[in-house]
Amino acid sequence: MSIWADTPSPLPPERTPDHWMHAQWGGRRRRRRRSGLRFGIAALVVLVLLVVAAVVTWNSPAFAARVLTARYTSSIAWSDCGQGYRCGAIRAPLDWGNPASGAIHLALIEHPATDTRDGTLLVNPGGPGGSGVDLVGSDVQNAVTSAVAAHYDVIGFDPRGVGYSSAVHCGGAAELDQYLYGVLPGTIGSPAWLSAATATDRRFADDCAKDTGPLLDHVDTVSAARDMDLIRADLGEARLNYLGYSYGTELGSVYAGLFPQHVGRFVLDGAIDVWSTSSTDSVVGQARGFEGDLRAWMAACLAERPSAIGPGGTCPFSGSVTSGMAAIRALLRRVHAHPLRASDGRELSDATLALAIIDPLYSTSSWPELTAMFRATLANDPSRAFALADDYNSRGPGGKYYDNSTEAFNAIGCLDSGGVTSLAEMRKEATKLEQAAPTLGKYEAFGELTCNVWKAPPVAAPAAPTAHGMDPVLVVGTTGDPATPYNDAQALAKLMPTARLLTHVGEGHTAYDHGDSCINSDVDNYLLSGSLPAVGTRCS
Repeated sequence: MSIWADTPSPLPPERTPDHWMHAQWGGRRRRRRRSGLRFGIAALVVLVLLVVAAVVTWNSPAFAARVLTARYTSSIAWSDCGQGYRCGAIRAPLDWGNPASGAIHLALIEHPATDTRDGTLLVNPGGPGGSGVDLVGSDVQNAVTSAVAAHYDVIGFDPRGVGYSSAVHCGGAAELDQYLYGVLPGTIGSPAWLSAATATDRRFADDCAKDTGPLLDHVDTVSAARDMDLIRADLGEARLNYLGYSYGTELGSVYAGLFPQHVGRFVLDGAIDVWSTSSTDSVVGQARGFEGDLRAWMAACLAERPSAIGPGGTCPFSGSVTSGMAAIRALLRRVHAHPLRASDGRELSDATLALAIIDPLYSTSSWPELTAMFRATLANDPSRAFALADDYNSRGPGGKYYDNSTEAFNAIGCLDSGGVTSLAEMRKEATKLEQAAPTLGKYEAFGELTCNVWKAPPVAAPAAPTAHGMDPVLVVGTTGDPATPYNDAQALAKLMPTARLLTHVGEGHTAYDHGDSCINSDVDNYLLSGSLPAVGTRCS
């Protein structure tokens, strides 16, 4: 059952909370998410969205301005949608530079404070392409701790282009399967591979343009940040309190650059700094991070630590970390030469196997799944590798995709940082990737191919969040974060004049609400009292 009339079905309850953490990976620059909705939504909520989604005609610039002004002062019509949650939606201009172009709808879900209310807290899980509606609606404690949920109305929203909001669409499941799992000829970067990859990317881009229409030009992060300020105004808040994970930190920092006077208590966990770090440095840093976490897993596996192999498990590798990594590269070469056919007819390529490797590296709690996958794949059983890759890509049993995160990720990314990249530039980046990450780096190469054939032009770069006088911001970084490297958190904290860096020493993507009492205590204290942790605070 769909929450809103023209949107995909909720995610299944068995998905784990770790599934919501996001990042880029692979030749298509993919991302991650976390768990889905666990409750049904009454028909009343569908009606709410249908009413809000009613067509508005912008007859003149003056009328558009009056309507927009009204939007900033209108309250949200919340409706009960079960298990203590409230659902609602707002309208926003399709094009913030030209409100006369039409309107879109943005979906929201709220978990009201269970104790004394301190305000509202807007949450974004990352991506781009992650659903805040699903994150908060699955269980509010997948987004925040119980202490924060007690005192804040926690609100998840789907940014423009995503999930239950006006969304990007790009063909059906068969087309997504070809785009994500197709076995391409030749080695990565070879003429045959480039020709096939470009053709696949062009079909995907054509599907997105055909099925999405004018919205495809307007799902950029700057527009989404302006939508956030519209949500703030509709909530009647003078300042916005916000928690962003991974890409959500980019969305939050762009908001801070646009609306510094409206910044309230901001937590940016798994920070991305799009101003101080070049695209190549960011991609190389991420590849190096995944390679480092894979080596950390290998060390734990060889030592047969339960945290890596699981209860009663065994490590499928032997020798040293160096020899173990060499064995993984040999397995990738073997699968490239002889793809493994699954029971559903799909063939496991080395690129899909690489995706299956990085999927459980987002959280150390998933390391036993990585061990089990290697055991199966070494025995020519691709089922566990496909299960991990499907988890990453939001593909469910029977080939149905749970959400539109792949489509939204590419659409938003190509607007934010797209444009044509020359083959020479991509080859230079590929060399750096293989040097930084000998096992996984090449699978991150040539990620610009999709944006090279994208139908919507890139947007102008946003203003940096450098204004003095905004409220203090808390940036959280993890030293071994493979998806958003720690140096991005350091750079963003340095860039924002009022920011304070809180460091988690360890592996895994993001730190808050993952069971680290030190991190949770410091973040909760900031959100509940406004007090920042001491300068230089590190939690192990």
